[in-house]
Amino acid sequence: MTSLGRASALIGAGTMISRVTGLLRTIVLVLVLGAVGSQAADAFDVANKLPNSIFNLISVGLLTAVIVPQIVAAARHDDRGSAFISKLFTLGTVVLIVATGVAAILTPWLVSVQLPKGGEQAALAIAFAYWCLPQIVFYGLYAIVGETLNARNIFGPFTWAPVVNNILSIIGFLVIGAVFGTELVDVDQWTPMMIAALGGTATLGILVQAAVLMLFWRRTGIHIRPDFHWRGVGLGDVGKLASWTLLMALVSLATGFLQTNVANLASGSGAGSTVMSNAWLVFMLPYSIIVLSIGTPYFTRISEHAVAGRDDEVIADISRAVRTLGFFIVGALAAVVAAAVPASRVFTRSAPDAEAAALVLLAYLVSLVPLTVIFMVQRAFYAYSDTRTPLLFTLVQCVVVVATALGARLMVDAGMLDITHLAAAVALGQSIASTVQTLLAIWLLHRRLGPLGARRWMGALGWFSIAAVPAGFAGWGVYLLCGGSDGWMTQSQLLGALGAALVGGVVVAVYAGLLALMRTPELGAAGSLLRRFLPGR
Repeated sequence: MTSLGRASALIGAGTMISRVTGLLRTIVLVLVLGAVGSQAADAFDVANKLPNSIFNLISVGLLTAVIVPQIVAAARHDDRGSAFISKLFTLGTVVLIVATGVAAILTPWLVSVQLPKGGEQAALAIAFAYWCLPQIVFYGLYAIVGETLNARNIFGPFTWAPVVNNILSIIGFLVIGAVFGTELVDVDQWTPMMIAALGGTATLGILVQAAVLMLFWRRTGIHIRPDFHWRGVGLGDVGKLASWTLLMALVSLATGFLQTNVANLASGSGAGSTVMSNAWLVFMLPYSIIVLSIGTPYFTRISEHAVAGRDDEVIADISRAVRTLGFFIVGALAAVVAAAVPASRVFTRSAPDAEAAALVLLAYLVSLVPLTVIFMVQRAFYAYSDTRTPLLFTLVQCVVVVATALGARLMVDAGMLDITHLAAAVALGQSIASTVQTLLAIWLLHRRLGPLGARRWMGALGWFSIAAVPAGFAGWGVYLLCGGSDGWMTQSQLLGALGAALVGGVVVAVYAGLLALMRTPELGAAGSLLRRFLPGR
């Protein structure tokens, strides 16, 4: 196996294990905080996502546009980039610390806009947030150190460090449950000691995640020291390089805050932001495993053709990518739809809660295929160095998200929608917005490149759907034969996981069998693609 192959295998294994341990982390957290109807869980969800949201803005505005590219370029310097990278590290650390300080000042407002009920729940979230905010610094250091290691072809630590974070968090959450109990769903149960334990555990995990990378720093051969002379770092290019993507991130952040605000109107009485976060985690599993792993190499090819001006090849690659991704993603969609209740039971405490969470998951799944298509379409624009057009269709998506979220809230106020279904309505609005975004993106790319051959890949998606529908019903039949919501698949989190695997396995087997009977051309291409990932191939 080549060095590139070994690196890919190492990264792939680390990513998979990181996601599995991340799921286990969420499962344990549900044991402690609950999910559906838990005001404490929603308060912690808002607080713990806040550092990540702020870091994403910094990452788009500074790290991605300036620091990471400069780190890669500095590797060619005579001193291996030590002097220049010292400047970058100092600059990055200062920005991260200042951002954390500003966020601390704004925390009461940032929390209140996401928790409309205010009161004790908002107070608890603010307390959690102060413990979680240092994560901004540790996320940033993890990114800077990790990218430096990657620039030196040291790939493993950056991918595997999150596993350490997840394991540490799992242990910490289990200890909290053993010491303080596992019925901590009400906000008035929380003492300062308990708040410090949970918030501190979450932040300690991110700190250790960054610290793990430092253990490998000596292998870079770089010696860093504080250096506040930042001239020549490239700050003057920030506006030019990051303006459109930064604006996109700001709009998306504001939209996400609004969604959380509306969903948390149901906090304490039904599914809120915690359930939405957990449903999104399940939703992202097939997307991340299938779309990111298969679609990313296609992006590389599309970029090469775009640079060379071979528009026809770009169009052909988009068509091939959508058909290949569609083969896998439509099958995965059928499997997750059929297994929605047992899969949701993994992240809830009871069968009724699993049914409520499954409704949110199903609402998100409406957009799984559109998001797969837009993954390739959006990257086609990026291949032509066009970040302005993606901003346009992202703005349209955000407008639809805002409209549907506010519409769902008005329906609740008018008595037309039960508040326990509010989170599902918000999630469905997200899916509608993503579908509108995809259609607009396809039209805009058509205007730029001409006919995209959409009839061919839409036809392929149609054939996949013809196989997926009976396959999904077969899996749903297995779920019903096992007792449905009153059966063994909803009796515990472990049985929910086993039930989801059984239902999903039946769906995949029937789906592949039907496509084989239909002699679908993509079946052979998909088999060849899978064989590339098998050992010894």
